[in-house]
Amino acid sequence: MADVPQQIEAEDLAGLLNYRRISERIGTAGQPTPEQFAGVRAAGYELVVNLAMPTSTNALPGEAALVAAQGLDYVHIPVVWEAPTLDDLARFFEVIDRNRERRVFVHCALNMRVSAFVLLYRVIRQGVPLELASQDLLAIWRPEGVWVDLMRRALTEHGIITEGQALPWTLTSPSSPARP
Repeated sequence: MADVPQQIEAEDLAGLLNYRRISERIGTAGQPTPEQFAGVRAAGYELVVNLAMPTSTNALPGEAALVAAQGLDYVHIPVVWEAPTLDDLARFFEVIDRNRERRVFVHCALNMRVSAFVLLYRVIRQGVPLELASQDLLAIWRPEGVWVDLMRRALTEHGIITEGQALPWTLTSPSSPARP
């Protein structure tokens, strides 16, 4: 599918919670409404990947059918907010790798899970510098707790950072982000 110009895409996706165009092939956001999936299709996306739990904020029962009704493919990788795993990340990488020639729209409840997973994909699989990839993440949130742990493990395991190295988004004062 041909790339959709950013202006047209922005018009189709106006109102999507925390929407970010990461590249020509990847867009991310929080939970779309049923009506907003038509805009996702009009913007040229072909596959929807959902990382939210069925019990997440504003989760849509029957989302797979809503997405299919728009002519889009759908993959659900439910990631537990309080316990994201490297296995979840590996499944996400597999889906994105298999669909690298397609336009993929990835969402969760608030674009927090997604922004973390997409950052890791860009850095580990695409070789995007960590500081550059962090810009899209930081536009949404600053990961803490289990999310920093997951990201640190993945980046260390792939030789991107060394054990104990500071991450660009690490906060000095402890607090927990709200559960999406």
